[in-house]
Amino acid sequence: MNELSDTPAFGGPGIPPTFAAGDKDVVLTALGQSRVWCTVGGGVLNEVFWPHTGRPQLRDLGFLVTGTDFWSEVKRVADYTVTTPEPAVPLPTIVHRHERYTLTLSVVCDPLRDVVAIAYELADLTPGGDERLALHVLAAPHIGGSGHDNDAWIMGTTLLATREDEALAIIALPAFTGASAGFVGSSDGWQDVAAHGVPEWRFTEARHGNVALTATCASKVGTIALGFATTSRGARSLALAALSDGFTSLAASFEEQWRSWASKLPFGTDDDPLARLARTSAMVLHVHEDLAFPGAIVASLATPWGMAHDDPGGYHLVWPRDCAEAGLALAAVGQPNDARHMLQFLAATQSTDGHWPQNFTPDGVAYWTGLQLDETALPVILAVKLLELGVVESTEPVVRAMVRRACAYLAANGPCSDEDRWEEASGANPFTIAAIIAALAGAGSAGFLDGDDAETALSIADWWNEHLEDLVYVEGTEADTTFGTAGHYVRVAPPASEAGPARVVLANRDGEQIDAARLVGLEFLALVRYGLRPALDPRIVDTVTIVDGVLRRESADGTAVGPLYHRYQDDGYGEHADGSPFDGTGIGRLWPLLAGERGQYALEAGEDPMPYLRAMAGCVSSGGLLPEQVWDAAAIPERRLFPGKPTGSAMPLVWAHAEFLKLHLAIAHGVRSDRIAAVADRYRSGLPVTKAHLRTDLDARVRRTNLSIDSTAPFRLRFGTDGWQRPTDRASSPIGLGLHAVVVDRAELDGASTMEWTRFDVTSGAWEGADHVVHLG
Repeated sequence: MNELSDTPAFGGPGIPPTFAAGDKDVVLTALGQSRVWCTVGGGVLNEVFWPHTGRPQLRDLGFLVTGTDFWSEVKRVADYTVTTPEPAVPLPTIVHRHERYTLTLSVVCDPLRDVVAIAYELADLTPGGDERLALHVLAAPHIGGSGHDNDAWIMGTTLLATREDEALAIIALPAFTGASAGFVGSSDGWQDVAAHGVPEWRFTEARHGNVALTATCASKVGTIALGFATTSRGARSLALAALSDGFTSLAASFEEQWRSWASKLPFGTDDDPLARLARTSAMVLHVHEDLAFPGAIVASLATPWGMAHDDPGGYHLVWPRDCAEAGLALAAVGQPNDARHMLQFLAATQSTDGHWPQNFTPDGVAYWTGLQLDETALPVILAVKLLELGVVESTEPVVRAMVRRACAYLAANGPCSDEDRWEEASGANPFTIAAIIAALAGAGSAGFLDGDDAETALSIADWWNEHLEDLVYVEGTEADTTFGTAGHYVRVAPPASEAGPARVVLANRDGEQIDAARLVGLEFLALVRYGLRPALDPRIVDTVTIVDGVLRRESADGTAVGPLYHRYQDDGYGEHADGSPFDGTGIGRLWPLLAGERGQYALEAGEDPMPYLRAMAGCVSSGGLLPEQVWDAAAIPERRLFPGKPTGSAMPLVWAHAEFLKLHLAIAHGVRSDRIAAVADRYRSGLPVTKAHLRTDLDARVRRTNLSIDSTAPFRLRFGTDGWQRPTDRASSPIGLGLHAVVVDRAELDGASTMEWTRFDVTSGAWEGADHVVHLG
């Protein structure tokens, strides 16, 4: 013990905080009343969330081992294995191996209390034994979701940290023998051991900074408990009570609850690795559901490249898209209550105008505020699918009101979106449009909408379905010449520019642009998945040919990884070439979830879907988790990057596990998780389109239908033909879903090449100030 003992720590506020690495080994929570979620990454406890899934409270809790003439940090040695009792029971045992010792850790969430417990056992491998071998805890609190302004102090043998009205207490049985509070990067336990070989500092407190807590374990075998509460006293009481129960009792109760839940899954427990991953995937989705806010599913209990960023949002936010995709998957695996919770949660967090924020915290506070229309459509698709499965009724007032508001918003604001499903480009996108059409047609057919609302929803869906190729299909491009195709669907079509071909700004590429006609992705496969186009439609087949030629990868650096897919050409969301973390620019890597989408298409097209399912399974971590992205270049061992294996992006990704479940169920049981039967039947039958619903941002080509000029408010239409000849005024009328329209009979326009039109807003008493042109085919 040196002269700095029993004093406040030096070096505040510490180095800038970061979060834990995004790639996890295991995610877990209890199924009792506990409100704690945690992850294991790098073989240690490395993020704990309380009192809901959007609130991280701990960066990590790791271990230092010291002995005669050596010391090591177990997560940096990184030689460990992770096992669980069975794939759907997230009760991890981690065994760390070192030439001088083994360290076995088991982690459990107390089903009764807001506590995480860790059982440890340090085994000496030194010939003859090392009397100085000792284990030390190193914890980095991020109380209140932040590494800034934390207070840490020592009270006897208890480690404490607080920020405002949230608190953490860490205690052990046997009790810790020495403890210290410090600032990260200056007076923390790692710096202490690096300088002295063993912990010597005994600082009593570290206030208002990025803090760390260190303690020495009194024995080579014991239990550590982390309690969370609104006061330090309450956190300590919970941790002590959990230690009183004992780790064995906590683990037995935890395992019993998870085994009971997993018994309802439609997958075997044999050694089939695909069935095992399906069980893990269902468990992962269930772990991510919040208890404080049932139905709230965050995208991941992780922060992509968190070790390099101080991002308080990370992926522990609710994206309506990911939440709905998880709900569709859970409904399909026989967990209708989970799916129903998600629908109820989405209904409760919907904006009054009918849309959802881009993402939000589990308690409903908007975080990013971009507008993505697929995130308004997918909750409707979930509602209609649950109606089809008998989980909800069309007469339920809350769900019915949610669907009506969402459909009104889609009808007024579609089919183009400010952002696509990758949260990047604006314009017309095949995935977004397909989701909107399926939502409107599904709601109009299923009974959620009545009268004029249903008629308008179906009419708009029919028009956008027929008009879709005018928006997102091109012919005679360079890609068509290369691959011998007639045309293809583009990833996104921005509004046309008078200066030349439409161009798309590539996100995360320093403003780099690409011609919209050249940019491809797998978004168009939603047209088949939702039943809007047959799998063997020549336009679909041609686009599959191009996508397989441009975005597909079977191997990387000679290692088989595929078939896996990039999102699109020149994607910038991923590590740099040297493996350094994404920092606003980078290189997009392979996305396992896209193999799931491609596999569902393969099944519809009469191809073998199994290579895609196996490719996804080949991407999992040692703990059975699916990542957002996998590495697609030569191995960089020092960064733990290997071909076909997880990158530093988020793992697990809820959406990826949902896609694995959907493909597995489609292959094994013929289940079409995304498809609404009434929608597929409607567009399979080829019903005639009766109205062209025109928008000011679309230069429509109308061949044979009547023209409906739509608006969200009453207006007077003035229209003429062939350069404003024979101008006519006509007042609008309500048509359903809050829209007003003037319908021009196609017969009135016989012989004309164009129709010009503009509107007078009755409410404001002003003309629109723009002329619009419809080309009449």
